[in-house]
Amino acid sequence: MVLALWLAQSGIPFRIVEKNAGPGQASRAMAVQARTLEFYRQLGIAEEVIASGIRMRGGHLRQGSRVVADFPFDKIGSDLSPYPFVLSLPQDDHEHLLVKCLERIGVQVEWSTELILFKEKEQCVIATLRKGETEESGEFAYVCGCDGARSTIRQGLGLSFPGGTYEQLFYVTDVEVEGLPFSQDVNACISTDSFCLVFPIRSSGMFRLVGIVPPQLGADATFEEIRPYVKKQIDVDVRKVNWFSTYHVHHRVADHFRRGRIFIAGDAGHIHSPAGGQGMNTGIGDAVNLAWKLATTLRNRSNAAVLDTYEPERIAFARALVATTDRLFLLAVGRDLLARTARSVFLKYILPLALSFKAARRLQFRLVSQIRIQYRDSSALSRGTAGEIQGGDRLPWVESQNNFQPLNSLDWQIHVYGIATDALQDWAPRWNLPVHSFAWDKPAQSAGLARNAAYLIRPDGHVAFASPDQNVGELEKFLGEWVRPLA
Repeated sequence: MVLALWLAQSGIPFRIVEKNAGPGQASRAMAVQARTLEFYRQLGIAEEVIASGIRMRGGHLRQGSRVVADFPFDKIGSDLSPYPFVLSLPQDDHEHLLVKCLERIGVQVEWSTELILFKEKEQCVIATLRKGETEESGEFAYVCGCDGARSTIRQGLGLSFPGGTYEQLFYVTDVEVEGLPFSQDVNACISTDSFCLVFPIRSSGMFRLVGIVPPQLGADATFEEIRPYVKKQIDVDVRKVNWFSTYHVHHRVADHFRRGRIFIAGDAGHIHSPAGGQGMNTGIGDAVNLAWKLATTLRNRSNAAVLDTYEPERIAFARALVATTDRLFLLAVGRDLLARTARSVFLKYILPLALSFKAARRLQFRLVSQIRIQYRDSSALSRGTAGEIQGGDRLPWVESQNNFQPLNSLDWQIHVYGIATDALQDWAPRWNLPVHSFAWDKPAQSAGLARNAAYLIRPDGHVAFASPDQNVGELEKFLGEWVRPLA
């Protein structure tokens, strides 16, 4: 749906089909991270999304009723992103909202419509769709499978999905609780033998609990069987259960995210543990990355080579993320003596000490929020250095300048923090590039930007090319490889 929103606002026609009859009715994903909200700001829906959820301005690591460490997002990330918090928004509510956003701009999701066959030709993809007893075939320039872990597209392309499944069985439930008062933040309750995540849910006034089913219970465990373990671990009495489910967690990354004119994104390409609330946000990041590249290509503003950067950029991050969350997850849930000992020492002594330092807390926010994502080494679409900013980096936010506002155009642009030369301003219209000049100030300097440098910004807010001296010749050469000038 995010892919569709971006394409629609870029003026690209498409069809979005879904074999289910409507949006999800339950969910496991809860956390909407700052980077995702920055993308939503570009689409003009950030405030609506935020109003539908709960701003979790921090996190608390607990052992029973005792808080052993705090993560005050709003106090450590306020100069890093317009959204220094994690938004709690259940995925089913999230999906319903995105459907409304699509409908508002005239886009209808074709529900109960299944892709059953596809074949790539030289200049198109022939796709066969089934709705009820009716089948139809059509030609499409490109196809993207956002169809989950059991992706029809991925399987049809013959892509492997290497990885594994964690041995632990998990439960997820929405409950009303009595007892220990949980704040409107995320709470992680980790002990030497288990863990439980607690999220507030505005739509129901309940809390979402995600935890491990005790090994002595099986896949058919009920909440009543788990209730005493919940009481012991997080010291609450559950008054009402809205819904309850168990599931296994996988960690996998497809060997490719593209074959010719056919792409995969989200869970179709990567699945991993719930550590850090990264899964859904990573899929949305895939969608934005692919959407602007499709839009740039289909509007004949670039050669198709720009699409070649989708897989290396996103698969590199997916692999790094799966490796990182896998290590963290095994530390959190491992049953061996080493993991249990590490949890006991780490939780009691190391983590609280580390988070007493501002630098560690800022690093933690950058990691969780996904604002750290960069494509310096994974993409040919990244070049140059000016100040601390390199090609491939996310454009740093400068609150005093409101420098994210121009990104709402969803197109290429140039930023200068200082004075733009006459040569740059005379040259830019040839490429239909607006030049946004911002005052040079202390926040811009603190963000790592260089005075009077020229930053060529991609539609997704990442720096493509950084020129410390506004070198028009180098900018011309770089753009010539990727973007076509106006006729």
